[in-house]
Amino acid sequence: MMDWTDRHCRFFLRQISRHARLYTEMVTAPALIHGDVPRHLDFDQAEHPVALQLGGSATKDLAHAAKLGERWGYDEINLNCGCPSERVQSGSFGACLMAEPALVADCVKAMRDAVALPVTIKHRIGLDASEDYGFVRDFVGTVAAAGCDVFIVHARNAVLKGLSPKENREVPRLRYDVVHRLKRDFPVLTIVLNGGITDWTTIEAELNAVDGVMLGRTAYHDPMILALVDWRLFGEEAQPPTREKVLRAMVPYVDAQRARGVPLRSIARHMLGLYHGMPGGRRFRQILSDATRLRDATSALLLEALLEVEPALADVD
Repeated sequence: MMDWTDRHCRFFLRQISRHARLYTEMVTAPALIHGDVPRHLDFDQAEHPVALQLGGSATKDLAHAAKLGERWGYDEINLNCGCPSERVQSGSFGACLMAEPALVADCVKAMRDAVALPVTIKHRIGLDASEDYGFVRDFVGTVAAAGCDVFIVHARNAVLKGLSPKENREVPRLRYDVVHRLKRDFPVLTIVLNGGITDWTTIEAELNAVDGVMLGRTAYHDPMILALVDWRLFGEEAQPPTREKVLRAMVPYVDAQRARGVPLRSIARHMLGLYHGMPGGRRFRQILSDATRLRDATSALLLEALLEVEPALADVD
């Protein structure tokens, strides 16, 4: 989710669900050591609970980055061992680390020694063409022995050469049974399933076999799938928010960000799926993706988009 789940995206998603745990895009440990830390780590307090996802393989660097995450107020530190990008591999980040479980365990231990926050792992179920269950089982076992007890498992292999990141999300077949088996073999661990989940029927079925599910692009392209999280999973009695309520909640946020010089397009691009699958949704997307109109636009453009979509929805009613 690089360049997707930035702070504006997370604030928007938080208007839809109060309880879903949000994750940052991956931030590399060297970027926090050598770069602009506030730019990478600043977030709105409304985003809680929110986890900082780190990329890296140097124990000292990751420990330092984890300390910064704790200082900034994040609720969890997550180490990415699942990204298959060749660009990421060149820095010894992401899925290639699954081939070095002892190193990952050392990284986890270094971060756990540095912070009081939970340290979790996101990973794949295998590398390249191998479908040997023992590979992922031993990876989880080794890393768990270092003190990690939450594993977010993308139920596909990562192909390190020859497939693009997009193809790595589509070509390797989904094998939920491998994730289920991990939960059976490690019952005391928290096992969260990720990959290919697009509807509530699947979510609720999978929660009978694992401890949680993670939604990525589904939640980005159809964010209102999160509207039922608080009610179905956390026992909230309040009615789920409407699309209009979510949009109107973004107006003061946009006003505050515009006052800081943030262009509306940086926020509106994350909101294009708000009316996904709804009458008027195409017109809504057109307005909020019009480069000319976005150039100097204020929150008034959000309200204009709302006025455009409301008649289409009224026709349905």
